[in-house]
Amino acid sequence: MELDVRNKGKIPVTYYPDFSAQGYEVVRELGRNQEGGRITYLARVCNSHKLVVIKEFSFDITATDWSGSKAYEREIEILQQLDYPRIPRYIDSFVTSVSFCLVQEYKNAPSLGTKRDFSPTEVKQIAISILEILVYLQQQIDPIIHRDIKPENILVDEQLNAYLVDFGLASRQSAEIAFSTLSTGTPGFVPPEEQFGYALTQASDLYSLGATLICLLTNTHTGDISKLIDHGDRCQFPKLSNQLHPSFRSWLLTMVQPNWKDRYPNATVALAALEPIPVMGNASLIEILFAAIQLKKRTAMLILAVLGMLAVAGTTLVFSQQGGAAQQLKESNSLINFQ
Repeated sequence: MELDVRNKGKIPVTYYPDFSAQGYEVVRELGRNQEGGRITYLARVCNSHKLVVIKEFSFDITATDWSGSKAYEREIEILQQLDYPRIPRYIDSFVTSVSFCLVQEYKNAPSLGTKRDFSPTEVKQIAISILEILVYLQQQIDPIIHRDIKPENILVDEQLNAYLVDFGLASRQSAEIAFSTLSTGTPGFVPPEEQFGYALTQASDLYSLGATLICLLTNTHTGDISKLIDHGDRCQFPKLSNQLHPSFRSWLLTMVQPNWKDRYPNATVALAALEPIPVMGNASLIEILFAAIQLKKRTAMLILAVLGMLAVAGTTLVFSQQGGAAQQLKESNSLINFQ
């Protein structure tokens, strides 16, 4: 926001960019990313009551050429191919002398980045809503990975319908991601595999969503998420209510496992696992054992594999012993007949 330095001490005068030549009139600022050089505005279509969102990407003309717009072209390309009610649709884009602008559908819903308290039951409903969006993205012919799921990029209306925004880092699963764009998401929400430069999978967005849900349940601000992560890159639950059902805790822990192979493989499986889970209350012994097995499924599979090998080895030994005994009996009979 620019200030009128001539009136120091008075209410600052706000200057909005003039997009009238492109057919839009700025109503107010919605938010800004200072480091990314991005400001988001609520705007009105000229001679209309229709509201839209304009994301303005500013560039330093002396230091940056327009080759940087290639990233935004990829975002536009992805948005143009999406048709889902809870992903604000692409409307328009244009270039000014100092910026590149992306115009999208306006959703009357604040982001989770604002201070809002949700009950665990409401958090589950939000989780289901986001997972449904991820299922849609992952069911594309070439699945789409959002790569920047965090509270600020999720809008939630009064009915707890969630909307996923900001596809600036999104990519197709088959696309090779430039090394320079790795780990450009928000620290604490970036899955470990991305931090270390490994290929992303459909489980990568699940990590970011899990971290987001834990922030909601613990009333942790995005900038303080490091307080929830230990030295082993594992999300902790120091402030989670003890009244949460163990199955729900287990589901959350599975979402944020450091190794992507220990998470749910995709949004479809994660959604199916979450829907029947109670959010509050105590668990039966059977439920606790099942949750433990789910968390340690790789260990359980290894134990089963070892038991299987031991069973095969034992069977082989029995047949071997039986074969030896049969051979001895045959030799004895031959000796008796010979005599």
